[in-house]
Amino acid sequence: MSHAEQHRGRWRPRLDRPALVALVFGLAGVVYRLVLTLFTVPVSNSDEATFGLAALHIGQGRERPVFLYGQHYMGMLESYLAAPLVALAGPSWPVLRLPMLALYAVFLYLIHRLTRRLCTPWFAAFVVGLLALGPERVVRDQLTVVGGRPEVKPAVLLMLLITVGLAAGTVHRRRLAIGLFGLLVGLAAWSDWLILPYLAVAGLALVWAVRRELLGWAGLLLVAGVVVGVAPMIVDNLRAGPGDDSLSVFRAVSTKAGPLPSWSDRIRGGLLEGVPLAHGLCPVDGCGRWQQWFGVLYPVLLVGGAALAVLAYRRAAGAPRGERVGPVVQLALVVGAALTLLSYVRSPLAATSPLDNARYLSVLQLSLPAVLWPLWVAAVACWRGTVGALGRFTGALSTAVLAALTVTALVITVLFAATGTAASRTEERQARELAAALRADGPHEVYGDYWTCNRLIFNTNETVVCGVLDGDLSPGQNRYRPYWRQVGRAARPGYVVEAGSPMDRRLRRLLADRADAALVREVGGYRVYHPDTPVRPWR
Repeated sequence: MSHAEQHRGRWRPRLDRPALVALVFGLAGVVYRLVLTLFTVPVSNSDEATFGLAALHIGQGRERPVFLYGQHYMGMLESYLAAPLVALAGPSWPVLRLPMLALYAVFLYLIHRLTRRLCTPWFAAFVVGLLALGPERVVRDQLTVVGGRPEVKPAVLLMLLITVGLAAGTVHRRRLAIGLFGLLVGLAAWSDWLILPYLAVAGLALVWAVRRELLGWAGLLLVAGVVVGVAPMIVDNLRAGPGDDSLSVFRAVSTKAGPLPSWSDRIRGGLLEGVPLAHGLCPVDGCGRWQQWFGVLYPVLLVGGAALAVLAYRRAAGAPRGERVGPVVQLALVVGAALTLLSYVRSPLAATSPLDNARYLSVLQLSLPAVLWPLWVAAVACWRGTVGALGRFTGALSTAVLAALTVTALVITVLFAATGTAASRTEERQARELAAALRADGPHEVYGDYWTCNRLIFNTNETVVCGVLDGDLSPGQNRYRPYWRQVGRAARPGYVVEAGSPMDRRLRRLLADRADAALVREVGGYRVYHPDTPVRPWR
């Protein structure tokens, strides 16, 4: 990545050309996302607001949540990372998202380091360039505080770099490094279970690299690190009642009633929609046929990456372990992607709601170096002229695929940056206008729908408290029960409903001839009702 240069008696690192190019790409990606963060793009929502409110409570010393309010399986590491900033600057979306931006920068740095160690410097720069791009689906997974993915990807990369360093003998405090590996495993498992396939293959790579050391103190430190990292989840599950433990809740959430879609439908949704969306090749509203080609090609690239890793490992037979660890880690990345994809297509959501659930495949970015490496090898061999006619044809085709991948991601990113942010900014402005109006003039205890309530509470720094109702005005998903109880105690609660929504129509029918008198304002596409007497039909 760099080498030392003597200058007036001191040694200063000097980046080589591929590292400089990677640095420029990385800075461009970070600055682009910083601008989006400052403008709250992508738009905020109540799921993210729940993490923000948890960060506010943590910073104030009021709560120490283990899982997302109302759940028992999504860890709160992102809220703990944001808590000091929220406590210092107050609740705001850019402040809440700044730790996610930092995690993205760490992710770019670590994937560059790992790719450079496993492959070549210019290929590492190319991977960073691809990951610097980002349409809405990609940046939403990277910047919004909705749990799991932004922090687990750097954790896996650091685990793999530790494995490479241990095998190559470049890590001096080996036991501490192994203990850190275990701690990262525990934290990642607590934060998001979607990363379990990658944790499994990273663990197997570590066992391959240092299996003898793990029989002694290093193994004990590894186990201790895992236990410390996952301790919050263990303690919470020991206290949970029957059916409230993480595994039971996660199984209930993952299992949907009704007929299971066919394998062909689930594979189609996973490959043709999920994979291109996760890699930034489609707009957020779905993939056109011309954008689905990467999903068709992805299984082929997985097989090619695995074959190339196995071949490299066999060629290095008899070499020191440090020279063979590269193919092992590449194979781990391929297997991790395959297991993640298989786990995704087992779910009916891959077929019934592929656009909403493609976010669960964002961890596939971890395997991008291993997936694209066969294409790069074939393209370089073609341009160097070291292969025959078939090799030149394969190399030219690989070059075309890499170029198409880059151009597609670039076009979708530019279109999003140029035309796709206006709707988010408009919605965000309306949400702020609603919050400002209620904060200034009340009512301060209101009922609303799920996607209104917690965002409103966060935008008003809990000056306005909201209880969640469903469209039929029955109690809804109230993640933080104290808010619901506070509104329930209010002598004269208000209602905040989207104009013309089912909740709006239902409320007006209940109010009858009092509806117009109870309507106190319309702001940001919402109607605010404040009836003279409480309206609680569920009672």
